[in-house]
Amino acid sequence: MPELPEVETVCRSLRPHLLGRAISRVQVLEDRLRVAVDAPALQSLVGARVEAVERRSKYILFQLSNHRVWLFHLGMSGKLICVGPNTARRKHDHIIVDLDDGHELRYHDPRRFGLSLVTPRENLDELPQLRSLGMDPFAADLTGEFLFHFTRRSDRRIRDLLLDQQIVAGLGNIYANEILALTGIKPTTRAHRLTRKQVQGIAESIPLLLRDAIRWCGTSFSDYRDADDKSGEFQNHLRVYDRDGEPCRVCPSAIKRVAIGNRSAFYCPKCQK
Repeated sequence: MPELPEVETVCRSLRPHLLGRAISRVQVLEDRLRVAVDAPALQSLVGARVEAVERRSKYILFQLSNHRVWLFHLGMSGKLICVGPNTARRKHDHIIVDLDDGHELRYHDPRRFGLSLVTPRENLDELPQLRSLGMDPFAADLTGEFLFHFTRRSDRRIRDLLLDQQIVAGLGNIYANEILALTGIKPTTRAHRLTRKQVQGIAESIPLLLRDAIRWCGTSFSDYRDADDKSGEFQNHLRVYDRDGEPCRVCPSAIKRVAIGNRSAFYCPKCQK
């Protein structure tokens, strides 16, 4: 599933194609996504111009000139790509948006776990998908003290606490594992056992790690692509995620995998205590 660096990369790659462009037609070829696509709501966007392409947590927001917001979540396998009008359509192209310059924006999603919603701008913050989101990882208020408020009272494993979208919004399993590798903390450690200094290190590492991943345009294992259908490269720089059995990038130890709930966690047994 695309996480914050992938969503941020998609937003950045969409802006040159979409900003200032008017929507001339919307076609819904398949409405069976996570929530059924509201085709009439999409038709209300015809004629509107794209004023901004923004990210909130793992959501993509198109701010439109008719005071509506078109929200996307890419789910497990969703892609928003911009192509020329003569580009052959592919199976699983579910939504086609014609732009006034002749190009098309296509939503492609083989697994159909994505989300497409239209809402009046004034109602955006009341959407159930957004109203309970926690701190953005790049917010100045994401401090060690902020995180320590949650860790000191929690018996959860620290990997799971970092995945809680009501605390920090946008982290997923890849980057939670990588942040803990960067800070030398084993992902199975109970959150309340962490010292204030360790939590401070996590808080400082979150934006550093995410900026590094964005610099490499995110992590591509299978489906993820940006708006130009290009893969990310951060998978070549991962410290621990999906590297079980491979050597640590710092010491000779082999990376280990452990199941936490229904997800795998990865760590170096020497570097992470």
